[in-house]
Amino acid sequence: MEAYALGPARRGRRRTRAAGSLLSRAAILLFISAFLVQVPSSVGHLVRLPRAFRLTKDSVKIVGSTRFPVKAYVMLHQKSPHVLCVTQQLRNAELIDPSFQWYGPKGKVVSVENRTAQITSTGSLVFQNFEESMSGIYTCFLEYKPTVEEIVKRLQLKYAIYAYREPHYYYQFTARYHAAPCNSIYNISFEKKLLQILSKLLLDLSCEISLLKSECHRVKMQRAGLQNELFFAFSVSSLDTEKGPKPCTDHNCEPYKRLFKAKNLIERFFNQQVEILGRRAEQLPQIYYIEGTLQMVWINRCFPGYGMNVQQHPKCPECCVICSPGSYNPRDGIHCLQCNSSLVYGAKTCL
Repeated sequence: MEAYALGPARRGRRRTRAAGSLLSRAAILLFISAFLVQVPSSVGHLVRLPRAFRLTKDSVKIVGSTRFPVKAYVMLHQKSPHVLCVTQQLRNAELIDPSFQWYGPKGKVVSVENRTAQITSTGSLVFQNFEESMSGIYTCFLEYKPTVEEIVKRLQLKYAIYAYREPHYYYQFTARYHAAPCNSIYNISFEKKLLQILSKLLLDLSCEISLLKSECHRVKMQRAGLQNELFFAFSVSSLDTEKGPKPCTDHNCEPYKRLFKAKNLIERFFNQQVEILGRRAEQLPQIYYIEGTLQMVWINRCFPGYGMNVQQHPKCPECCVICSPGSYNPRDGIHCLQCNSSLVYGAKTCL
């Protein structure tokens, strides 16, 4: 698992935008007032944007080479680019009586017998629904005449075609609250209400809040003596919008964009707590957010059998590419580990 530390949030109190706030000041005030000691009261601000998932593509068509296998990447369960059985030099040239024959990991590729892999009339290989098992080395044998008078020329073009998936990425947040005594039932009640409010806040973004940790500890302060504090850790991940109640089709539904919006809403929520508490003339609640403790980390991970490797796959630097033979990924990390006994693509164990 790879984590990108985004740093502590900017200290200071920010004025809340009344218009557009999905959680009203009154709701926050009601939330913090439900729990009736004073500690220093800043909230964090994320300065780095999440990385947008992308596959760098020079073209929707892949051109071959006689010198080395050309790498091509196809998203799992999606249609592939056209893999051309020509070199860059021959791409726009006239070929007399061309003949194309494709061979893959399972032998000769024939369009009629295989609906998922098709060969066009011009010799291009196209996959309609790419599966993990289709990853591997593909070879095209091209025969043609440059002119009617010349003899037949023969070329052998190799392609290394890999399945890839989007990374599974999410934000991980940590925050601290001044708490009731650690054996108090009020701490448990507070935790449930906090998660309910955060979940409701992100409802329209199809994002899910998951509690990672909630622990109460006694902390010795330099000037304030011993204090009880709740240490919260929770993650925010995007749900599959295609399976949700509100299927979404526009570009704003991309997971990293929804997560970025969720991050802004959560940050605003903690900012509002700081501002409202700062204006209270009466005694502070027994449980309240400790300003400046909100931390955010952006985390990428790949599914088992997939990994990221910018040196090996420079045209797909942020893709989770299927592990090649000789490597494997047993869990949700981002690297394919070396395994000399692994002979298949997408290995999850080293046997």
